[in-house]
Amino acid sequence: MNKQVVLLPGDGIGKEVMESAKLVLNTVATEYGHRFAFHEHAIGGDAIDRYGNPLPDDTLKACHQAEAVLLGSVGGKKWDNLPANKRPEKGLLGIRKQLGLFANLRPIKSFPALEHVSPLKQEVISGSDILIIRELTGGLYFGQPSELRENGQAAVDTLYYQRYEIERIVDKAFQSARKRRKHLTSVDKANVLESSRLWREVVEEKRQQYPDVTVDHLLVDAAAMKLVTSPDQFDVMVTENLFGDILSDEASVLTGSLGMLPSASVRSDGVGLYEPVHGSAPDIAGRGMANPIGMILSAAMMLRHSFNMEEEAAEIESAVNDTLNEGYHTADLNREGGKLVGTAEMTEAVIENITTKSVSDSICSSYF
Repeated sequence: MNKQVVLLPGDGIGKEVMESAKLVLNTVATEYGHRFAFHEHAIGGDAIDRYGNPLPDDTLKACHQAEAVLLGSVGGKKWDNLPANKRPEKGLLGIRKQLGLFANLRPIKSFPALEHVSPLKQEVISGSDILIIRELTGGLYFGQPSELRENGQAAVDTLYYQRYEIERIVDKAFQSARKRRKHLTSVDKANVLESSRLWREVVEEKRQQYPDVTVDHLLVDAAAMKLVTSPDQFDVMVTENLFGDILSDEASVLTGSLGMLPSASVRSDGVGLYEPVHGSAPDIAGRGMANPIGMILSAAMMLRHSFNMEEEAAEIESAVNDTLNEGYHTADLNREGGKLVGTAEMTEAVIENITTKSVSDSICSSYF
């Protein structure tokens, strides 16, 4: 199976962790007889430096033609003083909007080998397995007007949603819940915001189409509290853009490090952009210290959601878990004991576990 993948390494550690993803994907391709054709393009600060634009036309054209996009990271202090419409983050927001990637999927799953690394008590986070679904192309980040007024003494941002935007993200959440434990929590601020009251109305309408899914409504402040006090009560969470941005980052403490978390931004036809949750970390860029796990797991999400390669995705995830159980860890995990390694060594350990399992499965298949 031949697949066209656009690579956007971006800034900071993005280039390093992207190389890890490529190595893992090439290993999977060899094991399963696939072929991934990689096409690299610029985005973010790298694109600003090279082309004066955080999202060049060539990059956007390539992404429109791709079956999936892998993104490393964007941003850094180097570009902090640029005008808002020229900053690296505009490249990321722009590509999500231009490709119509309306749903962000962020799995938050605790790893048994790392539960003691989290700042939360082990008994609180043990067994946590949450999928946060965030609306990605509406709300405060895109509403107009968004501007300074009164000679810079006032500012306005607009939280704007159309019904169809809410309907499609809520449908995605219900469909995802059906594939998991059939429990959906919708997060809003319906006691204050009109947009949230419309959001809750749509959820109530849609639940009639999914009678097998249990639905709860939570105000966003209550959801924030429960995420760090009783995360095991959540299965799938769905919410609007700003709330989802904040809650999904908050939930990262369940894993002990942002470096462990993958994400997917998808649309209805399976095309998606896949990226680790961590930032560009310019302070460690080029030092071989970056944790590649978030990027590797993002590649696994690409295989699952864009290419329907469930077995291959599960094998990567299993190899990551095995690697952590063997004691391998990067500096961000702050783990006592074990084997402290850099980006390349962690990647090699994951690949070793993929190939070892494949050889073992082949031997068992031949024997029986």
